[in-house]
Amino acid sequence: MLQADVLIIGAGIVGAACAREFARRGLSVAVVEQSAPGGGATAASMGHLLVVDAEGASDDHEYRLSRRSMQLWGQWLAESGEHEHVSEFQRCGTLWLAADDEEWQLAQRKACWLQSQGMNAELLDAQALRQLEPLLHHRLVGALRVPADGRVYPPKVVQRWLDESRATLIRGEVRDLRPGRVRLQDGRLFSAAMVVLCGGLASQRFLPAGSLLPKKGQLAITQAREQRLRHQLVELGYIKKAHLVDEDTVSFNVQPRPAGQWLIGSSRQIGREDREIDLPMLRRMLTCAADYLPSLPQQSLLRCWSGIRPASADGQPLIGAHPTLRNTWVACGHEGLGITTSLASAELVADLSLAQPAGLDARPYDPARFCIALPA
Repeated sequence: MLQADVLIIGAGIVGAACAREFARRGLSVAVVEQSAPGGGATAASMGHLLVVDAEGASDDHEYRLSRRSMQLWGQWLAESGEHEHVSEFQRCGTLWLAADDEEWQLAQRKACWLQSQGMNAELLDAQALRQLEPLLHHRLVGALRVPADGRVYPPKVVQRWLDESRATLIRGEVRDLRPGRVRLQDGRLFSAAMVVLCGGLASQRFLPAGSLLPKKGQLAITQAREQRLRHQLVELGYIKKAHLVDEDTVSFNVQPRPAGQWLIGSSRQIGREDREIDLPMLRRMLTCAADYLPSLPQQSLLRCWSGIRPASADGQPLIGAHPTLRNTWVACGHEGLGITTSLASAELVADLSLAQPAGLDARPYDPARFCIALPA
């Protein structure tokens, strides 16, 4: 029976961030993972680092969590000269693209909102946009540019954070979860002062019914080409589409890779957990991308794959005390923002579990919100 101060279930980006955070606070850490670290939803992600604005939203929870996490990303990248290289970090910035006058007005509102929060955001008219990214369709009205955004290669980040935490890696699948104890399918038993559940969609079996739902996504990457993109390119309707839970969607989201490839997203299929490529959905996604990048159909695809985003039922991640298990904490359900918000999520769950003052309001993320109240 191996013992540790903290036993983390799941070695994705959030689990690795939690391992690093608890280790920074002087605790010993063990991580249980049934496959390769960073090999699930983390490996299937685009690695986009961004602050999500709250313009027009009923709350600013995503903004606060993502902004705090971006501050922590900046601190980690600055800690060592190796970190940018190891993570393949690139401060590419994001261009939020306006396809018509209505979206241009939205870009203007978002720019004002971000600037009011002290963030660097600038508007580009059609001519300025063509000069900056000439491969985009010339019909676009303009764009909102957020230069501080960036990209990383998440699997390498996971391995680095696990190394920094000096975590004991335990290979296996969790069969049973009890307060302070985890039993694997092969019968091995592990104990800890606390357990942190970061297993993505697999966490659902240990949470109230309906807490999590899968959102399948397709991705494609092109061969390298001489004409390169400089920014992460996203349509302005992306965030709205991403939070829909009653229909499948495709959005324009293309990322430049260091070697000159284009990483192409994005699609969402609600409730799908299979990993097979969905050719009709992939065609829809590529057709959408070609509408913004007319030269795309002349390129060859290097690879296509799919991944499963672990989404919560209400769009907010689950971060906090497990609703029924003592000394058990939860950090999962981040959907498409797990890479960006991993560090702030880890900081928050560490603050809560160690009874330290939290820098963020934890109430919106409380996993107990999915418990069904029983009649008296």
